[in-house]
Amino acid sequence: MQAWVVIFRHALLNALIPIVTMVGILTGVLLGGAVVVESVFSLPGVGRLIIGAIQRRDFPIIQGGLLITAATFVFVNIAVDILYGWLDPRVRDDR
Repeated sequence: MQAWVVIFRHALLNALIPIVTMVGILTGVLLGGAVVVESVFSLPGVGRLIIGAIQRRDFPIIQGGLLITAATFVFVNIAVDILYGWLDPRVRDDR
């Protein structure tokens, strides 16, 4: 085998598993951190919109923001699970 094939199949694919895990975990941190950063530094954005809606008790905006945030988090974690099956075939084993 050529060296790049060995590196790709054995080293790179195994090294991607923890990276994919961290992407899934850090998605929630990034979504929550955006709210904090936008509030502290008075930046316009979705996080500040949601904080303002909570203060004004504007329930449709709160529900919409929560729905988009939760859907993003769920879809990223589904993509992480699919990538696990592609990166490590042992995860797909149904036994």
